[in-house]
Amino acid sequence: MPSDTRLTFKEMCAEFDVTPRTLRYYEYIELLQPERDGRARFYHPREVARMKLIMRGRKFGFSLEEIRQWLDMYNSDHQNRAQMEAVVEFADKQMGELISRREQIEESIAELKALRDQVAKGL
Repeated sequence: MPSDTRLTFKEMCAEFDVTPRTLRYYEYIELLQPERDGRARFYHPREVARMKLIMRGRKFGFSLEEIRQWLDMYNSDHQNRAQMEAVVEFADKQMGELISRREQIEESIAELKALRDQVAKGL
């Protein structure tokens, strides 16, 4: 996206495959602050970049409050060591959560496969 380009509300929804309700909610909780012209909303490159980070955070399983903190650190004019350590801590914690979920899913798959195989033998 060129730096002078702005997206409309509808284009932003399409670009990130989100519902209008989701986009309005992110605006309501002040994760995004589009330019307004009457009822129209326009998203400049800064807001598009923030949305990319929001979507990445959601994909990684972060809560919206954690994403807010992440955005605040990302947008700080002076990134310091403490902020970078906080990002590493967030990432480490979330990786642990994801690994735990993966283990639970793998166990469930194994149990379901065993059940399926047992029932299939009876056919």
